[in-house]
Amino acid sequence: MSDNSVDGLIARYGAKWRWLAVCTVMVGTIATVLSATVVNVALHEIMVEFAIRQGQVHWLATGFIAAMTTTMLASSWLLDHFGVRKTLAVAMAAFTLISVIGGFANTPEQLIAARIGQGAMAGLMQPMGMYLVFRIFPRNRRGQAMGIYGMGVVLAPALGPVLGGFLVDQLDWRFVMFAPAPVTFIGVFMALRFLPTPASRPAPYRFDLLGLVLLGATVGLSLDTLNRLQNLEGQEARVVIEGLMALVLLVMFILREKRIKHPLVNVSLLRKPSFLYANLGAMALGLALFGSTYLIPLYVQTALGYTATQAGLLMLPAGIVLGMTFPLAGKLADRGGDARKLVIFGMAMFASSAILFALSNLTLAFGWLMLWTVFGRIGIGFMLPSLSIGALNPLEPEELGAGSSTINFTRQLGGAFGVNIVALTIEFGEHSGGVPTINAFHAAWWLVALFVAVAALPVWRMRA
Repeated sequence: MSDNSVDGLIARYGAKWRWLAVCTVMVGTIATVLSATVVNVALHEIMVEFAIRQGQVHWLATGFIAAMTTTMLASSWLLDHFGVRKTLAVAMAAFTLISVIGGFANTPEQLIAARIGQGAMAGLMQPMGMYLVFRIFPRNRRGQAMGIYGMGVVLAPALGPVLGGFLVDQLDWRFVMFAPAPVTFIGVFMALRFLPTPASRPAPYRFDLLGLVLLGATVGLSLDTLNRLQNLEGQEARVVIEGLMALVLLVMFILREKRIKHPLVNVSLLRKPSFLYANLGAMALGLALFGSTYLIPLYVQTALGYTATQAGLLMLPAGIVLGMTFPLAGKLADRGGDARKLVIFGMAMFASSAILFALSNLTLAFGWLMLWTVFGRIGIGFMLPSLSIGALNPLEPEELGAGSSTINFTRQLGGAFGVNIVALTIEFGEHSGGVPTINAFHAAWWLVALFVAVAALPVWRMRA
């Protein structure tokens, strides 16, 4: 039998093994993040084929995000009990199977169930990359590794709408579900070949299943409440009841996590200032990444009259620049010693981009919009590796699993609520003929800039 310990893998593949392992977890990350965004361009075709309305079809996106956000926190228990190799291989295999089944869905309920299943597996896969980097790379090379790994996290949302548009226009919306399956299928074999077995395992402990159920219900109800606020008429009582239920479930979840011996969320980690402040910054990063990825295409198509193809192309240069920025930001994080300065610089760049969009007008040239999108993506490129360094470097090795799942959770949570808050701001903004005007989008851009600017305050108190 092959020796898949760290020493055995280094002996077999040499120094390049670490990068083979990073590429393996990037495969899962790219496939899952693409799945989170690629379906958006297929919603219209799905509504037509199944004769369903917005109130039901939104769960294809919301259900995926809610499931992914929730199951991220289960990754710590899985890492402790099975290790990264088995956990990632099984999650990729399940994601592949669910994607294929979803592509053959005959009812909207089957399709929504498949999207929730995809999201659940995606949530298990995403924290694995950060955990692996901090396990197999020395401290002075973690920033570079996180920079390269992070390209998968942030390039995929930029490329998702372009890929989705091509699949829907040239083939069929079902290929949006099929598309990630070959990638994750190959990833299963890569995981079994290149990822290490655990060096040691803690004593077995019970999984906090009740906590996961409470958290999942809280996130799901909260997101559904925000969605329903966009069409509030006739749903006032339901919105109030769902909001109160979400609040009660959140309180129950917090009380449980404080009481049990092995909680889903290790609250003691949040008592470490650097970890707490990095998580607050990660929420702002999630809002910036997913909120802007949602807002830019909608803004240029609705307010400025661009086509869907033009909107997708607008994102491509920014994605390329982002891919170039990540390794640079990672190396600077390794050498600089103070990650907060890089995060603050990234926040300033992104906030400046959002403000420029908020000041734009109907006659603005395509090139300027592209440049401002690039500014924002440079900012995001500096934020993610440095926040990871600031959050996880102060932790002990046995705390890395819980730490990586928590900061991934907070980033995704920021993205989930960020998209809904942006959509809500547009919906309540100025409309003409039932369509949001440029002023409605300006309000959303100002809100995004404000959130990111305010998050700079806790980040400045972070020590890496």
